Amino acid sequence: MLLSDISVKRPVFATVVNLLLIIFGLVAISMLALREYPDIDPPIVSVSTKYTGASANIVETRITQLLEDRISGIEGIKNITSMSSNGSSDITIEFKLSRDIDAAANDVRERVSRALNNLPDQADPPEVSKADSDQSAIVWYNLRSTNLNTMELTDYAERFLVDRLSVADGVARVQIGGGRRYAMKVFLDRNAMAARGITVSDVESVISSENVELPAGEVESLDRNFEVRVARTFLSPEDFAALTVAVGEDGYLVRLGEIANVELAAEDDETEFRGDGV
Repeated sequence: MLLSDISVKRPVFATVVNLLLIIFGLVAISMLALREYPDIDPPIVSVSTKYTGASANIVETRITQLLEDRISGIEGIKNITSMSSNGSSDITIEFKLSRDIDAAANDVRERVSRALNNLPDQADPPEVSKADSDQSAIVWYNLRSTNLNTMELTDYAERFLVDRLSVADGVARVQIGGGRRYAMKVFLDRNAMAARGITVSDVESVISSENVELPAGEVESLDRNFEVRVARTFLSPEDFAALTVAVGEDGYLVRLGEIANVELAAEDDETEFRGDGV
């Protein structure tokens, strides 16, 4: 026995080798990844769609049913669960365990992309995400300021913090909760609208057609080329208030400020977030 002969003839060498094996074993154990549960991603894919201002019945017929019909033909589906509420549609697709979750998510995205043209124009594009057992909240940051309000803090987080945190190693998603985003709100006066014969559809149509920024082609000369664009002129509440909504029989221009109150406010002012009493 070569190993036993060396151990008997050279006990110091054998002792050193055993110590090295023990040290290597301890180092390997300290670096070994341990999991309480096996690394299994459940084959579940969810589709979320926002349709602000729509009732649950409209969301069900215009979004949920349409997407369910497109998704139902995907291979390996075990069951589909959907929930339609005011302003949002949530669809959960559970696949068989033999189905690869990445391939299933790609199939769902492909089917949802086909249905985009059939969804309402006011609805946000559907968001497709897959369930991952490893995704969990690692840390929450609570932003507070004595000079900035909630809308300004939200804008600061979206412009400066989200991108920096997203590129950190191991970060899959950065989510902002309790924030309030800027929005230009138009509060219509029904009495003023009725007196001028203007409907909500008229106001919506004018704002959609006028509040745009379009490319206008190029201007070429012998030495220079210029890109021309039509700048969007509606930037402040005063600009929107001066927007012409309709023209009266006598040629009088009806401004939006005459039939509505325009304010720069929070997109959602029905919720409030408090952390540590602040």
